[in-house]
Amino acid sequence: MTEKDIEQKVKTILSTIERDREREIIARRFGLFDRRETLEQIGELLGITRERVRQLEKSVLLRLKADGEKGDIPGLSDIEASLKAKLLDIGNVARVSNLTDAVIGKPSNKLDQSRVAFFAELSPVLSVVPENDHFHQSIAIKEVHDHKAVQGYVSKIIDAIKSLGEPRPIEKVTEKVEQSDPKHVEALSSTSKHLATLNGLWGLVKWPTVNPKNIRDKIYVILKEQGRHMHFNEIADAIKGSDFKRKDVTTQAIHNELIKDSRFVLIGRGIYALKEWGYKKGTVADIIAEVLQEADGPLHRDEIVKRVLKSRYVKETTILLNLQGKPQFKRTAKATYALAE
Repeated sequence: MTEKDIEQKVKTILSTIERDREREIIARRFGLFDRRETLEQIGELLGITRERVRQLEKSVLLRLKADGEKGDIPGLSDIEASLKAKLLDIGNVARVSNLTDAVIGKPSNKLDQSRVAFFAELSPVLSVVPENDHFHQSIAIKEVHDHKAVQGYVSKIIDAIKSLGEPRPIEKVTEKVEQSDPKHVEALSSTSKHLATLNGLWGLVKWPTVNPKNIRDKIYVILKEQGRHMHFNEIADAIKGSDFKRKDVTTQAIHNELIKDSRFVLIGRGIYALKEWGYKKGTVADIIAEVLQEADGPLHRDEIVKRVLKSRYVKETTILLNLQGKPQFKRTAKATYALAE
């Protein structure tokens, strides 16, 4: 359906409501032609109480739903068929925004989404999950799930992801909740405000690896995804080419955050790695001292270079210059060094 089709079907359904005031209430409460309005706002506009608006809205919706069950709403059966077909493709349930995108074949706006939610509210074969602190407004095929069943399944998915302890592919989550259809589990997961996905992995929305909220989190995700050390210029380019919602960052901002966050360790000239990979903060001289302390005795310079390069991405000459020029190191034999007293 096109946006024009959707708008025309809304007008047709509204035309079945006889009284202008009741038609106005439904249009404004569902946001069918403008933003959604509260009971108080509509009551003030129409000169009636908030409670009277609520009563009229409930009464009209009951009549419309009854007509829908009898097949007396013009065009509703066609809309149902279209929405149900898309839901079957997606996984039997979907956020209203995602379902509307699928119906019109492109990114939708709030107006179209409100209209699709209105259709689902009247349909006897669809169930609406209302938006609240835990769920995005969503629509399900009623014979598969009503809104309470959706909420129950999603709670199990959240518990499963918590027990996994880290972001995992939807196939692993599906296995954990003892289901057989990853597409269905993914569709259910998308309705929750407590879950997020990034790069094919699902996790809790508070985990930065699936829901990076700031530049530091995005840097962490890039390094974690690449699994190797990177120069800050390379990190900036990776963020700009990513799927993050906000990725317009400057190289200088990236560098500043790398310096300030303890999760990142400078291991070379402008090159950073994750602390969790076993890297420690410190200069090349600090790393040499640590190597000699662990050896508990003199080491040949080639062995020192070899061990330092395991934790620092620098030139061999840089290591040798530190070894020969720093007072904390002393030569004990030809090309052999130890810590000074």
